[in-house]
Amino acid sequence: MPDAVVIGAGPNGLVAANLLADAGWSVEVLEEQPEPGGAVRHDRGVEPDFVSDLCSSFYPLAAASPVLAGLRLEQHGLRWSHAPQVLAHPLTDGRCAVLDRSVDATADSLDAFAPGDGAAWRRLHEVWENLRPALLDALFTPFPPVRPAARLAVRLRGAGGLRMARTLVLPVRRLGEEEFRGEGGGLLLAGNALHADLAPEAAGSGGFGWLMSMLAQTYGFPVPAGGAGELVRALVSRLESLGGTVSCGRHVDRVVVRDGRATGVRTADGESVAAGRAVLADVAVPALYGELLAPEDLPAQVLSDLRRFQWDFATFKVDWALDGPVPWACRQAAGAGTVHLADGLDELTRFAAQLAAGSIPDRPFCLFGQMTTSDPSRSPRGTESAWAYTHVPHDVTGDAGAESLTGAWDAGEQERMADRVERQVERFAPGFRGRIRARRVLAPPTLQSLDRNLYGGAINGGTAAMHQQLFFRPVPGTGRPETPVRGLYLASAGAHPGGGVHGAPGANAARAALRRPLAPGLAGAQRLLARRDRAGRSRPASGGG
Repeated sequence: MPDAVVIGAGPNGLVAANLLADAGWSVEVLEEQPEPGGAVRHDRGVEPDFVSDLCSSFYPLAAASPVLAGLRLEQHGLRWSHAPQVLAHPLTDGRCAVLDRSVDATADSLDAFAPGDGAAWRRLHEVWENLRPALLDALFTPFPPVRPAARLAVRLRGAGGLRMARTLVLPVRRLGEEEFRGEGGGLLLAGNALHADLAPEAAGSGGFGWLMSMLAQTYGFPVPAGGAGELVRALVSRLESLGGTVSCGRHVDRVVVRDGRATGVRTADGESVAAGRAVLADVAVPALYGELLAPEDLPAQVLSDLRRFQWDFATFKVDWALDGPVPWACRQAAGAGTVHLADGLDELTRFAAQLAAGSIPDRPFCLFGQMTTSDPSRSPRGTESAWAYTHVPHDVTGDAGAESLTGAWDAGEQERMADRVERQVERFAPGFRGRIRARRVLAPPTLQSLDRNLYGGAINGGTAAMHQQLFFRPVPGTGRPETPVRGLYLASAGAHPGGGVHGAPGANAARAALRRPLAPGLAGAQRLLARRDRAGRSRPASGGG
């Protein structure tokens, strides 16, 4: 019997398993897909000579994460690769805002929009450098982060106190208006805010856009050399070196609860796997509370709150194998790993308003990834492995475009939406479609089939809006990995601090499990087994014949 069973071999589940194994626990990870990784995987499914990341690609939070740094994954083969520039936001009039890992280069780009905006960027960066240690410490520790929060409060006082706190809760449109004279700085902030489901007018979108922009400034948007799955391969390698196991093709359909305590899991084929000390669930919140647990195992209030749980937007993604580099009209976009495609802040607001109304956007804001630019091993020299994703509503009420899309996402709708995404790219890169060698469409149902946690293509484990963060995540009054069932811990992006590949939800769950003392009977059994094990190791081996 393992000490812990981890449900799900996504990055959070694997981080949790590694930390438990570091503490001497025996750990078994069960994954329903045929390979580990969840939303962190790659393949050659678009074209055999091209490596394509299936879901996520760029990992600024992983680069900043003290959790992942502490695992020393470079000792298990992980290498990071960077594009020449981090991010570009071109406009159809020929201007382009560029975020570079050099603060001076970023500032120069913004000064081209309006003199003095470079200095404004440097001021925002100086605030970041002052807050960064305490802010990252608070972000990556369990809620409430008492000591990190105290250190952050001291730093905030030095950065202007309430005025800085006000800045962080501003809508990103207003933040850009207050800090910059030209459009470039606000574009960088707003595009980064829309990496989550935060509209330019949403409270807190300014703080999130600033955080993502400053992470990009300091750490870049790195990618694992060779493909996203190399990060997972390193996590699995490390776990196995510690004696942990990962079993794929095993779908867990029930957490077994006895006397209010999680004692193991049951798989879809009827197999029971007991857990001596804990069960950790790297699964979506509605799946854990609505499917894996019986209603009688949960308080009525949790079940009531679960009905109010809000997903982030659905995602529609297209992968391409390109015969040559993307023909950007703005040459500054050529060296960026990530390119944001919207013709100004008003177009971002228009896109967000269409989503809020349940309409499929006619000019979708696209995050475009140039993977060979970021990692030359991804495709043959002179070509580009690329992708773009955009957001669509979960419940479609209409189509703002001319194709009468309904959100059924059958084969015909997938192809028509992919054509719409390509037309958006063409606005900024005329001739792009002529360089397509092959493409693959990953509609919301496809993404969910690749990883059950990506419900309808939702990639952040639930909305990043303020009403579902901190002690509201995943439901009011929580904010921690402990669940109402003793010995069961939420280890997915549904827990604080939320989405992104950084390992914090898994680490928080593992640390909570390690802090919980064993029940007296279990503790006695563990001590007895340990004594027998030590006695067996000290006894001389019998001779063989």
